[in-house]
Amino acid sequence: AAALGKPTVRQERARPGAAQHEDRPGFQYDHEAFLGKEEARSFDQLSPEESRERLGKIVDRIDDNKDGYITTEELKTWIKRVQKRYIYENVAKVWKDYDLNKDDKIAWEEYKQATYGYYL
Repeated sequence: AAALGKPTVRQERARPGAAQHEDRPGFQYDHEAFLGKEEARSFDQLSPEESRERLGKIVDRIDDNKDGYITTEELKTWIKRVQKRYIYENVAKVWKDYDLNKDDKIAWEEYKQATYGYYL
C-alpha cells in the first residue's frame, strides 16, 4: 500500500459553509492571550486578508505534530509560550526604570523610589 502523503496545497481549516469568526465584546483579551500584547496590537492594523494570512502562519507554528489540526494541548502550550514571552519582555522593559543606579539589581529603596517616588 502506498503511504499517504500530506497535501501540497494548504487547506482551509474552517469547514466550508461554516460561519466566519466574529469578535465578541472582550475579544481583545482573547487576541492578547493567543498572540501576545504587541502582536495583537499589530493585527489591529491589518486588513482581513493580511490578518488571515498571518494567522495561517501562526496556526502552522501551533500545530506541533504538523497533522493539520490544532489540539487543545497544542493550543494550551502555545498560549503558555506567548504569555511567558510577554512576561519576560515586560520585565526587561521595566527593569531599567526600577534599576536607578544601573547595577543590574533592584534594591528596596530603588523600587520604592520608582514606584512611589512622586508621592514620597
